[in-house]
Order: sequence, then structure tokens, then C-alpha cells
Amino acid sequence: MANTASAASSTSITSVTLEVADMEAAHRFYAAFGVDTYIRLRESEAPSTGFRGFTLALTVSQPATVDNFLAAAVGAGATVLKPAAKSLWGYGGVVQAPDGAIWKVATSAKKDTGPATREIDEFVLLLGVEDVKASKQFYVDRGLTVARSFGGKYAEFTSHESSSLKLALYKRRGLAKDLGVPADGTGSHRVALGGTAGPFTDPDGFAWEAATPLAAAPSTASAQS
Repeated sequence: MANTASAASSTSITSVTLEVADMEAAHRFYAAFGVDTYIRLRESEAPSTGFRGFTLALTVSQPATVDNFLAAAVGAGATVLKPAAKSLWGYGGVVQAPDGAIWKVATSAKKDTGPATREIDEFVLLLGVEDVKASKQFYVDRGLTVARSFGGKYAEFTSHESSSLKLALYKRRGLAKDLGVPADGTGSHRVALGGTAGPFTDPDGFAWEAATPLAAAPSTASAQS
């Protein structure tokens, strides 16, 4: 059964920094994709193979907007992992950016109610973890507040009041299956999480660092977090 928090968390994720090998190419891609104000970029060539263990998910209002974002991503060089399609829960698709990060764009709506837009309703960083219950407790111990929890399958934390970004946990193999990729992977996650809880590394190797809320920070034109 789901547990719902009634108050906003005072401790939460406030920014996501993707580590990329080619800064100029990454800036061009994310600007064309339309998510450059939601993330930060940092140059890195840390070894990483296979699934990096996370995905960035955009929730939008309708199927036409899903198609709009996915077409922009593919036009800028993304690879389609799952073509956009209808499902029991709505409509969505998955692409992989040239830097290797995986993006999912989805909506719960099954019909369009107007012209396609470039508006994002929700931005979620989903971490694939080995033990959802243990990782959830790890984050609760560091001050995050659980918004929703479904046993050992999924957990979502409340957002910082000044951030549109949400953090969620999903079983690693389940997340990989949902994205259409093998679950195996080694090396760096090539992502850094900024938060109000200070620097630490979680049980699955995701690194957190001190960061200002994304709403108060410059766009990805800055390589620093």
C-alpha cells in the first residue's frame, strides 16, 4: 500500500549533473531536446559500460507532446530504445542521448486535447537500486521524506519547495526492463546529484554533493554544479 507524505521535505534533491565527454555536443543536444534548464553538465571521461543504473523521466500532458519531445531528441542525435506507444498506463517512449544518459518521456493521457507543447509537468530522476527498502531507509535517515512507497518495488520522495525535480527509487532490473536495456553495467554512473543533505554516496554508488536549488542556478551553460 502506498504511503503519502503530507508535508514538503526540507531535505531533497535539488539538481542533476550529467557527466559528458563532449561538452559542446551535449549542450547542443540538450538545448534542442528542450531540457537544458533542468540539468547541469560537467566534463568527464570516467569509464562506464552498459546500463548506468538511472533514467531521467519527463511527464507531459498528452501524446502529441511526448512525440514532440522524442522527435526533437532523435533529430538532435538520440537513439530510440523504445518507440512511443500506448500502454495500460498511458503513452510514452524511451531514447538514449549521445552522452549515454537514458530519457523517458510519457503521459498518463491517451488522447490529445490540444496542440503539442514543449511544457514539462514533472521531471523525475529514477535510480535503479538493488534493494528499494534498504535504499529508501538510507535516504530517510538523511532527512528525505517519502511521498509514495510501493513495498520493495518503488519509492518516491517529496520535492524541495524551490525545485521541480523529484527523486525516485526503482529495482534496477525492473527499471532496465522498462527502458528496454540489459540491466548489467559497470563503472561510473556518470551522474552527480545535488542536494541539501550534504555530500555522501548511497549504497548503489550514486554520489551526492552540495548544490544550490536548480531554480536559482544558471542553465547548463555552466559546467559547474
